[in-house]
Amino acid sequence: MLALFDAQAASRQLDLAARALTAAGHGYYSIGSSGHEGNVALAEVLRPTDPALLHYRSGAFFVHRCRRAGGGDPVRDVLLGVVAAAADPISGGRHKVFGSAPAAILPQTSTIASHLPRAVGLAFALDRATRLGRFTPWPSDAVVLCTFGDASANHSTATGAINAAVHTAHQQIPMPVLFVCEDNGIGLSVPTPPDWIRSAYGTRPGLRYFEVDGSDLLATLTISAEAVDWVRENRLPAFLRLRTTRLLGHAGSDVEAAYRRAGDIDAELRRDPITATARLLVGSGGIGARELIARYDAIAAEVAAVAEQVTGAATLDSAAAVIAPLAPHHPDLVRADVVRTGPLPETMPPPGARVVDTRAHPPAETDPDNSDSLPNSPDPSSNSTAAAGNSVEQAPAMTVAQSINHTLTQLLERDSDLLVFGEDVGRKGGVYGVTKGLQRRFGARRVFDTLLDEQSILGTALGAGPAGFVPIPEIQYLAYLHNALDQIRGEAATQQFFSTGQFRNPMVVRIASYAYQKGFGGHFHNDNSVAALRDIPGLVIASPARPDDAAAMLRTCVAAARVDGRVCLFLEPIALYHTRDLHAPGDDGWLATPTTDPIDIGRARIHGDGTDLTIITFANGLRMSLRAAHRLSQQGIHARVLDLSWLAPLPTADILHHARATGRVLVADETRRTGGISESVCTALVDAGFTGPITRVTSADSFVPLGPATAHVLLDEATIEKAAVALVSA
Repeated sequence: MLALFDAQAASRQLDLAARALTAAGHGYYSIGSSGHEGNVALAEVLRPTDPALLHYRSGAFFVHRCRRAGGGDPVRDVLLGVVAAAADPISGGRHKVFGSAPAAILPQTSTIASHLPRAVGLAFALDRATRLGRFTPWPSDAVVLCTFGDASANHSTATGAINAAVHTAHQQIPMPVLFVCEDNGIGLSVPTPPDWIRSAYGTRPGLRYFEVDGSDLLATLTISAEAVDWVRENRLPAFLRLRTTRLLGHAGSDVEAAYRRAGDIDAELRRDPITATARLLVGSGGIGARELIARYDAIAAEVAAVAEQVTGAATLDSAAAVIAPLAPHHPDLVRADVVRTGPLPETMPPPGARVVDTRAHPPAETDPDNSDSLPNSPDPSSNSTAAAGNSVEQAPAMTVAQSINHTLTQLLERDSDLLVFGEDVGRKGGVYGVTKGLQRRFGARRVFDTLLDEQSILGTALGAGPAGFVPIPEIQYLAYLHNALDQIRGEAATQQFFSTGQFRNPMVVRIASYAYQKGFGGHFHNDNSVAALRDIPGLVIASPARPDDAAAMLRTCVAAARVDGRVCLFLEPIALYHTRDLHAPGDDGWLATPTTDPIDIGRARIHGDGTDLTIITFANGLRMSLRAAHRLSQQGIHARVLDLSWLAPLPTADILHHARATGRVLVADETRRTGGISESVCTALVDAGFTGPITRVTSADSFVPLGPATAHVLLDEATIEKAAVALVSA
């Protein structure tokens, strides 16, 4: 109990020190944990190897967990984060977060509830790793802890994640996650009704509910232990409402008197968990009041001394230093992984993670989520004709959809760390047949359907990546990705950045993208919005157009995810999935043989060597531009067509080289004129000093309508051809 008191007192003093540092101009973060120190009980009853995703008020948990796990000084570590010191052992001075690889604490920022889908995905991945006999950084019987506030419990991300956990468990798939709502009764300045959390979650079928007053440490230890043991034994989700109080306001200079009555503030002070623990200790007769006060003062002096020591600590000193962990890039290692013909090495754990061999726990004899699968059975409906590992020459020319299916087949056969999942990808094989036959061949443990919730799909990937998998989730349409974009921006893309590479989220998100579908559509099934994606630092955005490029780029993305932990979006042009012809019906000019050759991220592909102009394009624009270039050649105008292939990072060097080769540039951009790719291409040329004429043709700043009206807003071949003639003739 004294050790728990020490952690509570240290957490409180860290809050006070953070405020003092900020007031003196040395600190930059002061969202405190005061009043929430009852969460120290969770750190006591959980194992140090149980992964934790923490609320920003879980300071006492962090202190006690780190002391139990060893390998660092949590007081110094927190204060280094407060002053944004480069020596901060988790984020390197990029943000003050609760995170520690030795203590199995995955760093989370203050984005509201965004970590809940990841917690659900991690709980799912722990069981999946056990069933597949794979290594994982955590024991197979681990419990995933996820803490959050009462205001966060109302966020759609939280409600969706909890629903996904219950939905998964309802299908008899293990889901060992403990949701802990640290309910202090107020969100910023807005009160939460006292009975709301219990009303919302206390009677939810499939969700075991616990509740305790966090100011009563003995009761909190008892109830928390019951909750943890229940989840560990039953492998089912549970919800613990930890009633807390909020002291010192929301954060920083927040003045509670502006929105709370003095009597209410006084009532909260009387529920201070530290004084409650002190009364418990003194009342037990094990320590005297003066001795305990002296102990508290000693902790205060220790924290103050460390705060003084870290004042003026060196911060990150350059843009390169800040960006360093954002997007690791080892092209030689990626190429080696692309061309590897043998299986994976025995262990490829996430960097900095504790490794536990779950293969000591054999897969269960009965597997409810795998009952309809026939692992490794031949699939007569598969589009692939070459077995994995065979030379690429044995594969025939294919469409884009067939090439992706063929490549996924080969990769799943070769690499045991891959999971393919999403809406309709399993039994149906995808809306467009791209994953057809994969579940029948590799089983529902590795290729499976999800519920219709993009946040949960990406949350599964967010949990599977840190558990040692390379997840390949599918988002059914590009427009649907925006329903869950913060799972990419706020969670996946930031994990390496805020952990200096100690944790990572490798993933390759396949997305059916762009417009030009015939006989089907509307703006949610024909979307060309990529601006919000290209704004995310470190994100890889692949945009293949041809079947051979799709195969090579998919292999590269998988390898980059595995080797460097990269987050890759793979935008597949729907209208080209089943295209066969290029110039004339029956010419099969768009078919190509899938390749296993490596292709570097950020390298474009050139078609032709024309000297009159360079047409820069991508995706559907490539086929339109090649057809336009063919007609231009009959008019004596010889164009080369540069397929960008990668929208992030943009292949700037190739753009500049081929622009200078002809002296004229036409950008054919099927995305919108505002915020589209063409803006960045033109900017790259201007920034590099290109002085030749540049023009661009794009789709309109409009959503994509239904039916023939699309012709009025989408880029077409005639527009490309007309602009090329005008550019050359000018």
